[in-house]
Amino acid sequence: MCTSDANASPAGLDWVPESCTLPTAEQPIRVAEFDDLFTASVRGAQRVDRTTLRLTVAADAEAQARDLAGRESSCCSFFGFDFAPAGEAVTMTVTVPAAHVAVLDAFAARAAAAAAAGLSAPVAG
Repeated sequence: MCTSDANASPAGLDWVPESCTLPTAEQPIRVAEFDDLFTASVRGAQRVDRTTLRLTVAADAEAQARDLAGRESSCCSFFGFDFAPAGEAVTMTVTVPAAHVAVLDAFAARAAAAAAAGLSAPVAG
């Protein structure tokens, strides 16, 4: 998500990449949408490497995850999202080029924050 680390500012939006075209007023809304997905539907996460994060998403949230991924790709074209069936779940693989690892770090941190709240699995390194 075109957002920064949650600890960087109260809103967590102070280092949005210049390449992001999402209007500033809409950025907190997008963050909240991803937070909702993470807390309600992400069942596990694994940081495959610096540029790849793999999330296990509840199958009933696939449409929501695909919708968010599509909208995120339209404002931050550097994101790559791929979906694959995984039994009773869906694997959502998120990739970024090396120049945008910090954005993926923030994305993974938000998923981990949901895990800390006891709502999903922690991000494995």
